[in-house]
Amino acid sequence: MKAKHLFAILGNLFMSLVLAQTNYNIKPTALQERVISANYNKEKGPLNTMFKECIGAGRANEGLRADWQQQLAYVKKACDFKYIRMHGLLTDDMAVYREDKNGKPEYNYMYIDPLFDYLLSIGIRPFVELGFMPSALASGSQTIFWWRGNVTPPKDYTKWADLIKNLTAHFTERYGAEEVKSWYFEVWNEPNLSPGFWSGTQAEYFKLYKYSVNAIKGVNKDYRVGGPATAGAAWVPDMIDFCSKNALPLDFISTHTYGVKQGFLDEFGNSGTVLSKDPMSVSGDILNSRKQISNSAMPNLQLHYTEWSSSYTPSDPIHDSYHQAAYVLQKIKQVGNAANSMSYWVFTDIFEEAGPRFTPFHGGFGLLNTQGINKPAFYSFKFMNQLGSKELVNADSTSWICKDAKGNVQVLLWDFTNTHPGDSVNNQVYYVRDLPAKSKGKVNLSDMPKGTYKLEIYKVGYHVNDPYSTYLAMKAPKQLTKQQVEQIKKLNDGSVLSTEVINIKTNTGFVKELELRENDVYFLNLIKQ
Repeated sequence: MKAKHLFAILGNLFMSLVLAQTNYNIKPTALQERVISANYNKEKGPLNTMFKECIGAGRANEGLRADWQQQLAYVKKACDFKYIRMHGLLTDDMAVYREDKNGKPEYNYMYIDPLFDYLLSIGIRPFVELGFMPSALASGSQTIFWWRGNVTPPKDYTKWADLIKNLTAHFTERYGAEEVKSWYFEVWNEPNLSPGFWSGTQAEYFKLYKYSVNAIKGVNKDYRVGGPATAGAAWVPDMIDFCSKNALPLDFISTHTYGVKQGFLDEFGNSGTVLSKDPMSVSGDILNSRKQISNSAMPNLQLHYTEWSSSYTPSDPIHDSYHQAAYVLQKIKQVGNAANSMSYWVFTDIFEEAGPRFTPFHGGFGLLNTQGINKPAFYSFKFMNQLGSKELVNADSTSWICKDAKGNVQVLLWDFTNTHPGDSVNNQVYYVRDLPAKSKGKVNLSDMPKGTYKLEIYKVGYHVNDPYSTYLAMKAPKQLTKQQVEQIKKLNDGSVLSTEVINIKTNTGFVKELELRENDVYFLNLIKQ
């Protein structure tokens, strides 16, 4: 489309992006157009930043490692996550609970304190998951994961309540009631996956919640408590119904969702997973949970998805793929304002559910790999964090256009194309290969007002901030040398793709063409000079 013709159509729009998408069913020269447009003076409102409210981590004990803490500080600076949630706060390796020879409880917070002190020192608050069961308090010996989180109900619910009350009182004494009021307390993790994460029944989970919420509220009635932290968006109406009928406090609903089929609770990836072809996978669950809450006896509850990603196994190569960056943006955009937070699972591959991993890219959940290499999904969260505080009206479903207080404009756009062939091929076979991206046409940035601008363009896609492809080009070594780590980091460090100064002297505007391929992500920063 000629620039002059474009301006005639868009009139007084401050900014527009036109995507010319190839239609492979007709002549290659025939183009379909996707128009992304926004009027600088037409604001939708404040940008919804629920995407950075919370981030996940494997387990509490991993948070005592220096490299884990260094990576979290790095991610916090780039993405500005407000809360962090992790398993295993009460597991034996955190040394919280034991009983003396007479069965009298003894409490110890010498591991929790330095962990929480560190989190707060870098500006991240805990989203406190209460689990798993200390072995001295457990009714059985069943565990999950390499680090043996005990998943059995307490042998004595009163002693469990005393532990939770003591823990909450300790937090209050150490950090102050006003600080702890800003936290969230979530009871257990995925109790509907029995016997995996909870060997008891639903009724026993509700009993655990009852004792827990009463213990926490007994310290301070304003502390926020919720659940059921279920897998697959389950038990939401059940949880609300139970609390409503039993006059129990419930401050928020939490649950989880992932975008794959099969491989259930498969931390080693042996069963294989398949990325769902449902265009509303993940986001459809979240929208439905909000609908369930709205139709319940507690219609104003907060909704926190305390785990989500494309796949629920830490052995799924889609997590390392450039496809993941566009996937993340697609799902968050689809959710809109239905959730109060979407906590991506997790920020780092320092994650030991299946034990320490033996290769640098193994399909781990993290935004960073074990050596701190930025994966493509990391940049999705970094780009979203760089959007201005005011979102402009924009009808396009796969972009944001924002402005900040200084009048600068940011455009985040992507193409999400699910190229997975379907049920015949597992993710563990498909995403471990070099997967070239097909062209999706061009993006034209145009119709700027008079002035001088610095235009910065950043990109993620096939062979662009795509460290897994760099790793494959190295012939996928089982271990990386220090020099190889630095080489991969340098080649995928998110540096600006191009920078230019644009001086617009008339109202005729300018056009900047960008090539777009499948699952490309672009971030454009227009800075007034």
